[in-house]
Amino acid sequence: MNEFNRAYSPKTGADSMDTSVNEGLRAFMLGVYNKMALGLLLTAGLAYAFGALVPENVTLTLLTGPIGMVIMFAPLAILLLSGFVMKNPSPLAANLVYWSVVSLIGVGMGAIVYVYARQPDGMMIVSKAFLTTAISFGGLSLYGYTTKRDLSGFGTFLIMGVIGIIVASLLNMFIFKSSMMHMVISVVGLLIFAGLTAFDTQRLKNMYFQLVGDSRAMAVATTYGALSLYLDFVNMFQFLLAIMGGNRS
Repeated sequence: MNEFNRAYSPKTGADSMDTSVNEGLRAFMLGVYNKMALGLLLTAGLAYAFGALVPENVTLTLLTGPIGMVIMFAPLAILLLSGFVMKNPSPLAANLVYWSVVSLIGVGMGAIVYVYARQPDGMMIVSKAFLTTAISFGGLSLYGYTTKRDLSGFGTFLIMGVIGIIVASLLNMFIFKSSMMHMVISVVGLLIFAGLTAFDTQRLKNMYFQLVGDSRAMAVATTYGALSLYLDFVNMFQFLLAIMGGNRS
């Protein structure tokens, strides 16, 4: 995603955001949101299937042990590998990355459904976390789309925050195993991805005016834009669920 950001992110300031209503921009953003929604739908379907419908022994085999670790880290590996290998991705390649990441995250989130579905109020907490995430995401994305303030200055800070969260999460997972540290990571992670939601929305809006007229680049931008917002949403949901679920996380 860093390669994508460097290739397509505009270097313009706040003045470029003072634009009139543009039907092309509206269609572009609608395409991004629609693809993101389809990705979330697939993720939810796979998570429910592997967490509640698939036989328990199959679920435990897939989501624990070596196979579970592969599923957990495969999306990150795909994103990093695609960033190094695909300098100028085609629409097909971008779609392969998107749906691979979405599918793997969906299977991995089956562990959440598996744990919460077996608790009296577990699925209620999941539903509340999802609804809260959806409302928050909508508000933050709307802010990023409508604000005249240039948010590009926050980009480096937010990306460094994501790297810090990943490192801290790995350390806590394998070394510290602290519930308090997990809660702190969840709160900080929620704030970081909330900021990224607004930042990415504005970045996509500005990107449209840089790519207008180039159908190939626009198709790639739609897919990677959907991936950016999808990752923002999923991470906000998981961090919020960890906060609301307390020790069950």
